[in-house]
Amino acid sequence: MSSVFAFLGRRGMLAAAAVGLAVAGVLTLVVGLRAHAGPPAPPLSRVAATSVPSPTDLPTDPPTDLPARQSPAATAAPAAEPDLGPILPASLPVTLDIPSIGVHTTNLVPLSVGADGVLPPPTDYATAGYYTGGPTPGQLGAAVIAAHVDGKNGPAVFYRLGELAPGALIHVTREDGTVATFTIDKIARYPKAQFPTQLVYGSATSRAEIRLITCGGAYDRTTGHYVDNVIAFGHLDP
Repeated sequence: MSSVFAFLGRRGMLAAAAVGLAVAGVLTLVVGLRAHAGPPAPPLSRVAATSVPSPTDLPTDPPTDLPARQSPAATAAPAAEPDLGPILPASLPVTLDIPSIGVHTTNLVPLSVGADGVLPPPTDYATAGYYTGGPTPGQLGAAVIAAHVDGKNGPAVFYRLGELAPGALIHVTREDGTVATFTIDKIARYPKAQFPTQLVYGSATSRAEIRLITCGGAYDRTTGHYVDNVIAFGHLDP
């Protein structure tokens, strides 16, 4: 009897072990799915299409209600020059720190737009790069810094970029020894097919700003690329 009970007990142990392995397999699968669920990403934004007026929307005759000629004394004084905020002289970026998402990367590398019109990220997944065709961080205009989100070996420099929130601080140490500190204004995600070129590289900004760019959204296994870009927008602090 004891041998029978021992045999039944062994079968019970084997069955329990099988169930345990099955559960462990499920847990492993779930953990694996979570590990490959993709980097944090803000809600998707889209660039509004620019409407072009049709010929019928354009005026056909000059206006007839022109204002009467005013004397010099009655003419309003010219508007004051806008306050551009702090502006720094040109100096290349060397180190990037974003404390709220644990980013610290040194030896930033220069990046330039390729023949296809795309700004490629650095070849080194452990560092970030700066766009050489625009202002350096702290100059008037929008300075651009880009980095990978992840790679075959796991998260890269900007893996947590999508976690940034308005008010977060960005510190860029420059070649001249100064540190340009920026405050995040917004974080957004755009389809790569609708990349907001003017918002990122446009020179319309009237202050020193920064753009941080990486990939995000869904991962397309066919192309081996993410379908969106995550972009952080910020301005230089006094």
